[in-house]
Amino acid sequence: MRLKPATSLLCGLFGFFGLLSSSSATDAAKPAACANPVYLMVDPGAMDFAPRIAEVLRREQIKVSFLVSNHRTPNGEGSLGNLWGGWWKLVAEQGHEFVSHTYDHVAWRGDMPGYRPAFRMKPAAGALEGREFTFEPPKLCEQIEHAARRAEDFTGKKSLPLFSLPGGQTSPKLLASASACGYAHVGVTRARLLTGALPLQAVLQGTRSGDVMLVDLHSAGSAEPWALRNLEPLVRELKGRGLCFESLRKHPGYADWIASHGG
Repeated sequence: MRLKPATSLLCGLFGFFGLLSSSSATDAAKPAACANPVYLMVDPGAMDFAPRIAEVLRREQIKVSFLVSNHRTPNGEGSLGNLWGGWWKLVAEQGHEFVSHTYDHVAWRGDMPGYRPAFRMKPAAGALEGREFTFEPPKLCEQIEHAARRAEDFTGKKSLPLFSLPGGQTSPKLLASASACGYAHVGVTRARLLTGALPLQAVLQGTRSGDVMLVDLHSAGSAEPWALRNLEPLVRELKGRGLCFESLRKHPGYADWIASHGG
């Protein structure tokens, strides 16, 4: 019997939850101290491939920082809808951290002229998707905090006091406004954006200790994202070169900020 799409999705989720909740000697093993870390962020996008990526992370015993936004999903509910609540909870139990990506996946398009800070912003999700709006600092902070609070609702785990804007573009005024409401921005170093723009070998050769890397699971249609096919070989190769993986909680550029802002 052929399952309806919604039924198929739920079956896949329940199977994934069962896999994550099963214990093994590998899961119980404590990882060695991380001397040469790289820091992975994962943007799960529309969630199509999020369970499979999370299984790679479990298998390789590495901790990452998930970017949290209510991205549009095939069932129309959004990645922070109730259907995905159990998934967010389980990846939190695996030890992963959470970083706001703004609730409506909002990208910065420019500063507005004038003395008072205001920004041209474009949501890629939500009721106002695809339109450009002017955000003053309170609206920016609301977008950042809404995603962080929603993740905490599901997981019981406080998100890190960090955010990362879609596209990575910011301005000094925007950074100052976010800082005033308790959030520091995380950029991606040396174009370590794992989307397929570079061959795997080029990514491997360019990666250094201290890099922040972004695993981007946005995809066009049914095509598998580059990161899904290449994440596990990339992780194993970097481990073989003496690198290891930490969440952003351990990043020297953010650790003091996190500690001083209740993270």
